[in-house]
Amino acid sequence: MVDISDEYMQARLTKVRTYSLLQLKIGPNYQPRDVRSAEQSKIVREHGRRNMQLQAEGKMALVGPVHDAGALVGIGIFTVPEAEARVLMDADPAVQAGILVCEYATLYGFPGDGLPA
Repeated sequence: MVDISDEYMQARLTKVRTYSLLQLKIGPNYQPRDVRSAEQSKIVREHGRRNMQLQAEGKMALVGPVHDAGALVGIGIFTVPEAEARVLMDADPAVQAGILVCEYATLYGFPGDGLPA
């Protein structure tokens, strides 16, 4: 493992900021992908398009589906305050259709962190 000095750690910790962690869970109208109706497939596709729009606008840093995690089917990390994230997700077509429900938590992270290519 790489050695992390106290000075490096302290300097990095001064850069921590809060993000809004979105947990997307199975809603009352959820249908698994392999048996999903054409109508629900269209709604889920528009949900994905909207997520890409939120990323392009810089409001969502990370988003994606989760597999084999029970009721948890997706996560997202918002760069906006939780209140704004809630408003944005309340307008999401899959949430409005009862396909997905949202839960939120505060995530502490380092600006610029990301997934490796």
